[in-house]
Amino acid sequence: MNMSFLQELFSTITQRDALLRRRSGVSKHTSHRHLIAACQALLASDGEASSIALASRALEIYARLAPKEKQHFFELLATDFSADPERIDHAYTAYRESRDNQDLNTLFEACEPRRQELLRRLNLPSGGTHDLVDMREDLLALMRDNASLKAIDSDFAHLFGSWFNRGFLVLKRIDWNTPAVILEKIIRYEAVHEIRDWADLRRRLDARDRRCFAFFHPALGDEPLIFVEVALCQGLPDQIQAILSSDHYEIDDPESADTAAFFGISNCQTGLRGISFGNFLIKQVVQELKQELPSLRHFVTLSPVPGFRDWLKTHYQDGDSVLEADTLNTLEHLETPDWSEDPGRIEKLKDVIKPLAAHYLLKEKNAQGLPLNPVSRFHLGNGAELHRINWLGDVSAKGMSQSTGLMVNYLYVLEDIEQNHEQYTTNATIACSSNVRDLAKRARKLLKGETAK
Repeated sequence: MNMSFLQELFSTITQRDALLRRRSGVSKHTSHRHLIAACQALLASDGEASSIALASRALEIYARLAPKEKQHFFELLATDFSADPERIDHAYTAYRESRDNQDLNTLFEACEPRRQELLRRLNLPSGGTHDLVDMREDLLALMRDNASLKAIDSDFAHLFGSWFNRGFLVLKRIDWNTPAVILEKIIRYEAVHEIRDWADLRRRLDARDRRCFAFFHPALGDEPLIFVEVALCQGLPDQIQAILSSDHYEIDDPESADTAAFFGISNCQTGLRGISFGNFLIKQVVQELKQELPSLRHFVTLSPVPGFRDWLKTHYQDGDSVLEADTLNTLEHLETPDWSEDPGRIEKLKDVIKPLAAHYLLKEKNAQGLPLNPVSRFHLGNGAELHRINWLGDVSAKGMSQSTGLMVNYLYVLEDIEQNHEQYTTNATIACSSNVRDLAKRARKLLKGETAK
């Protein structure tokens, strides 16, 4: 049985199960108390068939809850379905005295919240995994205003980390012959460079110099988890508009390409946020491309720098800015409409913004001591090198507002990936080219005080 057939089978069963649930007669007028009662019954069940039926009913009740009722449900899940403190104390006392492996297992079991077992049982029906992914999406939205729900999210993340491990993921090439239901989702989920219409999609999938790959999970059927768009080029690209142009082709013959440029990576399922797929995806796509096109020598991204413009604004609009006065005066040109069409302003800003971008990517850190920029964290964590900062690499409205038009090449050197990854994860060491390092040194003249050191 091949994996494609298995996916289609799961998808069919999932759709049939969803239809049966809609016909199950669950009242539209439900509350979180009905759902809590259904969950208690599910945990008390000891038969497989009855557990599947009870789990299906609980998921159907959840789907019909109003947003406020879902919030009440999660709040009770956090308090009433946590671990039993007395049971933990008793198990710990027994283990402390015996140091026995059996008592250690008992302690582990006692420490696990009841809601983890609940989530496992809710996953029993076909389609249950997809419902739980949607449930976590609701939870993530509610967590913004209710930190007490973080414990529940930890339980979801713990279980999803097992259910969506690499061994269950299926890599598929997406092309113009892919079923339309999946192509529609590619259009909807594209998060980096908007796909305007079907013609735009066809340009990205059907052209000789384009490739697209996605990860799927058998339990989610035709729902992609993450996908990456690739342009085959000669040399490293430095501007995204040329790649996205409908009448521009990087190469005529894929065999002549020496570079594969990853220009768009989109996570599709909000409910799986924090579950890492991208590192596996890029590494496997590299292997697929190397097998198809042995002439490829460079694997590089063309990535945005989201948040950089906001970081700049906090400094040049702040009276206590860390930037020198001349730098502040130059950055005021950013407030001029269409500055990117004025050659004089372009040159002045280039001499300031590129060095500051290098400083931002190399020196500005979050609370965990990692790069402030999320795209940088992703690629550096995967073992890439911060290779080049491209001036006016994205002149779209989005590119200008988020990144002041900058784009970055993160270079994946196959022989260095593991070493770069290890250095980054253990010491937060950033692998970067001498060009970027030199730019960061130039930034010292633009900054004042201790920040420049």
